[in-house]
Amino acid sequence: MSDTSAPALPVTFRPARTRVVLLTSGVAMFVVISAVGLMLDSLSPGERMSFVFVAALFAGVLVMLSRPKVVADDDGVTVVNITRVRRLAWAEILRVNLRPGDPWVFLDLSDGTSLPVLGIQPGIAKGRAIEDARALRALADSRGTGREGA
Repeated sequence: MSDTSAPALPVTFRPARTRVVLLTSGVAMFVVISAVGLMLDSLSPGERMSFVFVAALFAGVLVMLSRPKVVADDDGVTVVNITRVRRLAWAEILRVNLRPGDPWVFLDLSDGTSLPVLGIQPGIAKGRAIEDARALRALADSRGTGREGA
């Protein structure tokens, strides 16, 4: 595997393959559902527009699911999950965890809570997620009050 040296900042971690699959699926679904709605001669204009609206709604959900990322810079980390963005100073991150079976990375925070980081997930690209988790752990250890992660 790769070494645990911290990458140069700023750096963005995101599940690229998952994002490609979601965005491609969203575009394909939008095109197919809209085309079907527009090609059906028996539908009124309002019904046709409802097909396009539903297609846009489905595509919008997939775009939201493709949103997660983690941006690390000199001042801290910005965690962008599906509907929420949270900015953390390096000192707030005690540990970066990606245990076997975890769906994504978790950050143990100084306030005693744990924050899921959907921007690093081993679903489709397990090796890449492990490398990203190690890089984020190295950054947290070198820049904050973090301890060695498990």
